[in-house]
Amino acid sequence: MCLAIPARVVEIAEKDQAIVDLGGVRKDVSLALVEDVQVGDYVIVHVGYALTRLDPEEAEKTLALMAEAGLTPEAISITTPPFPHGRESMH
Repeated sequence: MCLAIPARVVEIAEKDQAIVDLGGVRKDVSLALVEDVQVGDYVIVHVGYALTRLDPEEAEKTLALMAEAGLTPEAISITTPPFPHGRESMH
């Protein structure tokens, strides 16, 4: 099963890429589908792509519910897309 999960953007990189944080787990994701994302924004991530920005309050509620359900960052796989120009994703 795949989930779309909220994650906080901690760094904007080149080529529509960003690093997001989910409970201390950091992953590279593509921003190709979302415009005007800034560091500190929450985005919904699915299969390595940010799909949309999310209200910070809603993101925190969702993350709290996920934690309550026992869904830890380690239990959730954030699949990352292939990166152009030889850039490797963080695992």
